[in-house]
Amino acid sequence: MSKDVIATSQAPSAIGPYSQAVRSGPWVFVSGQIPLDPATGKIVEGDIAAQTERVLKNLAAILEAAGAGLAQVVKTTVYLRDLTEFARMNEVYARFFADKPPARATVEVSRLPRDVQVEIDAIAAL
Repeated sequence: MSKDVIATSQAPSAIGPYSQAVRSGPWVFVSGQIPLDPATGKIVEGDIAAQTERVLKNLAAILEAAGAGLAQVVKTTVYLRDLTEFARMNEVYARFFADKPPARATVEVSRLPRDVQVEIDAIAAL
């Protein structure tokens, strides 16, 4: 089975030894995205809602570069620094996945890269 690395300037570059995404067969595996603005490389200002929106825009850009979109996402994992922010994150998430939302796990973690509030990864079917 092939393994194609996906990269786009429309989302933040990887900040470590990993790819933004990998396409293998009929699947796209998108690495966890944090709320970095791809234009500036800086963390977006604002609350959990603003950070979640940037994360999902980054995921969408990577999926587009892979030939997919948010509608093809079958599974996500949401990592929250504070689970009390779940409802506010979920409001934004629901706007991006309004129709046939993917399976999802949400977990609270003690820390995330660059001390952001949220990180989300995804698996999509082509």
